[in-house]
Amino acid sequence: MKASLYLVLATLFWSGNFVVGQAAVASMTPLDLTFWRWALAAVPLLLLAHFIEKPDWRAVLRRWPALLALSVLGMSGYTLLLYSALGYTSAMNASLITAANPALIVVMAIVLLGERTTGLGWLGICLGLLGVLLVLTQGELARLFSLSINTGELMMIGAIIVWGFYTIIARRLKVPAISATAVQVVIATVMLAPLALAMNVQFPDTAAEGWSLAYIALFPSLGSYLLWNLALKTTPPGTAGNYLNLMVVFTAIITVLLGTPLTLVQIVGGLMVIGGVLLTGIKGQPRLAVPAAPTAGGAG
Repeated sequence: MKASLYLVLATLFWSGNFVVGQAAVASMTPLDLTFWRWALAAVPLLLLAHFIEKPDWRAVLRRWPALLALSVLGMSGYTLLLYSALGYTSAMNASLITAANPALIVVMAIVLLGERTTGLGWLGICLGLLGVLLVLTQGELARLFSLSINTGELMMIGAIIVWGFYTIIARRLKVPAISATAVQVVIATVMLAPLALAMNVQFPDTAAEGWSLAYIALFPSLGSYLLWNLALKTTPPGTAGNYLNLMVVFTAIITVLLGTPLTLVQIVGGLMVIGGVLLTGIKGQPRLAVPAAPTAGGAG
């Protein structure tokens, strides 16, 4: 029960990142959010890693080439694309596209690593893809032929592709999960610092911006990751991965509570995406289909 509660809270906090992020980009740039998110989370993550995992830091740092690549992909690339997308599309649509990530990772594993899947796996991939296309075209699939798709939704597609590459590389990295994430966050902060200075990134100067950034740094960046890894001590990765489907549900609930009604297309598309993810996660699918331990920036 405790592990289940941890997983539910982790996905709830990640879901909140979509909604809070969408509100924050109205007055802050994606670079503002990305840089301060990781700058504020870096030291706490290092402390969590040091006291919870007690890693051999020299051994961890010997994997710096892979950690550097992962930081560029997951911490910088994915997060910048996510917050950029939220400036053009709704939090609900962004979460629906993100929900297709596990199915996309299965496809990438098949193409890049020679993994195999079953007939049910392919059915799930096709069902999830159709659900995403339904949302992207607002129920008018003919729009695909005119390339009339929202810029933000195209950015989200780019974001989950980036995260797919991140996941494939991360699965082969033999470094404790929190320690790996902490180092990646530090690398991202250092690498983004010159760009942040050049672009005159400012610390939030209003209460609304401050609270938004505080939520993003504390809950999805620290809380979700710590709770997720605590749950994995007693929960199989595949079982835990299914809890990520709750992100769409939680985002929908938060969206409705804030006064934005869901459309029938979003509801139908969301059900198709979740159904597709469940099919691709059935026993016998490639283990890569569900990341064993998403990092602080992965799910949201």
